[in-house]
Amino acid sequence: MDPLMPPPIRRIAVDRDPRVVVPQPSANGAATATVPAPAEHIRRAPSAVVRERMRAESVWLAYGENWVVRDVSLPVRQGEVLALIGASGSGKTTLLRSFNRLTEITEGAARAGQITLDGQDIYELEVNHLRRRVSMVFQQPNPFPMSIFDNVAYALAEQSPPRGRRRRRTPQIEAAVHEALVRAGLWDEVGDDLGRSALRLSGGQQQRLCIARALAVNPEVLLLDEPASALDPISTAKIEELIVGLRESVAIVIVTHNLQQATRVGDYVAFMHLGELVEYGTTEQIFLHAVQQRTRDYVSGAFG
Repeated sequence: MDPLMPPPIRRIAVDRDPRVVVPQPSANGAATATVPAPAEHIRRAPSAVVRERMRAESVWLAYGENWVVRDVSLPVRQGEVLALIGASGSGKTTLLRSFNRLTEITEGAARAGQITLDGQDIYELEVNHLRRRVSMVFQQPNPFPMSIFDNVAYALAEQSPPRGRRRRRTPQIEAAVHEALVRAGLWDEVGDDLGRSALRLSGGQQQRLCIARALAVNPEVLLLDEPASALDPISTAKIEELIVGLRESVAIVIVTHNLQQATRVGDYVAFMHLGELVEYGTTEQIFLHAVQQRTRDYVSGAFG
């Protein structure tokens, strides 16, 4: 082929007219292409029963003299998935960690305001009891270096006295492990080999195992800190399907940088910026009819 000649034109036939995205003006007047979230994700059928489990009221959180969360109030409800979105450093992970008092383990942490679980101030609860009721799954899968069964049974054994003589293979614990793996969508893949090391599972399976471990103690609230950020698209889809299915039985709060993920799993969305709660509402409202200009700019990709 002559290097001076232009490349040949390739024509791609499509079975429908292409969708044209109209540029939207950003805060500085520049045109920014907005990619609307798929309507079928946003308009997912609501849960049959919605029940408030936690509530943040005028919450302020600081590390040293730096207030990283400023005057945030919002509910956390069973039957819904609450997605926390915002740029890095916006305070969303700090807020998430405050729901089971993980922020207090950082030296110099301070707080103001109130967080309640079923109407009771979480600082009136014994911390280990709170963390069984409000479980957390982290960004990187962190299975224990033991069998699949023992990973899930560990949390149950911690509750079963006497601690010095744990009996992890009781019928009650076996039933609870089975139920947790079923709820986490993992039983069909690992149920015939529970003695295998958890470290031999794939990344997506390890994360679902961590979710099963969190679910084993039947928490009222499940906190997820970017649970699929390190996973491939297929594993991510399984985690997202799991999250949507679990909302009927447990209140879920997820931190995500992936806006499309927020539309796929979120029933409500809270957009945070520089520690402030800029806007809170249904997923459809935040992504398609946001009130605040900063929200519109963020979901359209003008900054982030």
